[in-house]
Amino acid sequence: MIKEGEKAPGFRLKGVDGKIHTLSEFRGKRLVLYFYPKDDTPGCTIEAKDFTKYLPAIKKAGAEVVGISKDGYESHCDFRDKYMLKVLLLSDPSNKTIKAYDAYGNRGIFGMGTLRKTCIIDEKGKLMKDFGKVNALGHAKKVLEFLNGS
Repeated sequence: MIKEGEKAPGFRLKGVDGKIHTLSEFRGKRLVLYFYPKDDTPGCTIEAKDFTKYLPAIKKAGAEVVGISKDGYESHCDFRDKYMLKVLLLSDPSNKTIKAYDAYGNRGIFGMGTLRKTCIIDEKGKLMKDFGKVNALGHAKKVLEFLNGS
């Protein structure tokens, strides 16, 4: 289990932009890494739209936003286009990165799968803040408030 202050696990995942992205490319700025269960579902849509809404302010606070789910590239493209999302979405079909960030577990009636969770990684690649058991509604604003206060 990763703890605040520890080095964040690296990743190498395909993005909705068709490129491969790694943790190291975000070195020098803070990274809001949010994990979500499934594209185009009510809670995940609320969260992605809110992160898109707050993206300019989050960038002004010196951070980038990346969403990760196990959904594939095509699903991410459809999700992005349907809601005009501006955040970078990465696909983790193997769940390797999702599990490395402890964002995989029992989802109650939905069984095992990706948990809604957000990690903020600092400029040096260490876990700065772990928001576990996230409520989609209003979460992006809480992340922005954290970034502005830290």
